[in-house]
Amino acid sequence: MKLDTYDIRKVIHYYYAKIQETNHPYYWYCLAETQSRAGLTNEALQTIDNALSFPNPYPSKLELLDMQLNLQTVLSREMNLNRTVIVTSKQGDINGDGTKDNVFLTANKTPDSPFWRNITLVIQNGRTNQYEQVQMKNNAGYNPTLFLGDFTGNKGEGILVVIDTGGSGGSIYAYVFSYLNGRLLTIFNSDTFNETFKYDVNYENQYKVKLNSYYLKERYILDLTYKDKEYLSEIYNEEGVLKAPIEGWVNPLSGLYPVDYNRDGIYELEAYQRIAGRYNADSLGYVQTVLKWNGQAFVPDRQNVAIFGRGI
Repeated sequence: MKLDTYDIRKVIHYYYAKIQETNHPYYWYCLAETQSRAGLTNEALQTIDNALSFPNPYPSKLELLDMQLNLQTVLSREMNLNRTVIVTSKQGDINGDGTKDNVFLTANKTPDSPFWRNITLVIQNGRTNQYEQVQMKNNAGYNPTLFLGDFTGNKGEGILVVIDTGGSGGSIYAYVFSYLNGRLLTIFNSDTFNETFKYDVNYENQYKVKLNSYYLKERYILDLTYKDKEYLSEIYNEEGVLKAPIEGWVNPLSGLYPVDYNRDGIYELEAYQRIAGRYNADSLGYVQTVLKWNGQAFVPDRQNVAIFGRGI
């Protein structure tokens, strides 16, 4: 039976009273068990230490030691869960003052998992040694990475943070930070990108897929003849006519890569979004959008669609 907080306090108080009255090993054990059930791990460990001091502890020394080991494991997990560590770090002149700054991503590690929580950007000013913490809306995921480079041409290096979401579509969270007019600003984030770049994907007769890119008002036609016969026969009849209407979709941002296309020392961003057909694993290709800083925001410089090839 699950006890509420009031009941637990009453039970713990009862066992304390019995211990003061009799100092019997049985009540020390009962107290430790109740504290453990209540999540009072440190208190339970102290109680077990007292219980083990008896010549004949209850229920046995072996069982108490096993209980102690389990609680120590729980305590270790709790400590690891709440301990902030540096996941990755870079050095670069972030604010353009000519001094190298230290840039970190810190987070809390999930025990027995590559999942990170509370991912935070931390910048240590190389001149003043002062720290600045930057919180991100999407601050949990896998494989958080840092890249430093000039995205705006303002002499200071910007900061690109990418985090894998772990979702089935291979999507990412991505942010770019840069000092502009003496302030660290978010100049790119994946949520805004995903909300801005909208598409629809529709299968058409004669082994084609039509993709409309609404933000850029462009249309792409994907040729499906590279797909194998089994795939096509599930969708089309022998005349190449659709057996039923099929809609696909474009996934959220799945890759964001800094590329200096103009070789001028200023990085553009190349964004990848995976095109899905009948289901997520039915990948039809990628929408590739090159984004360039225009002095106020990243804007699309060009957009392409890439499809997969087939062996010849």
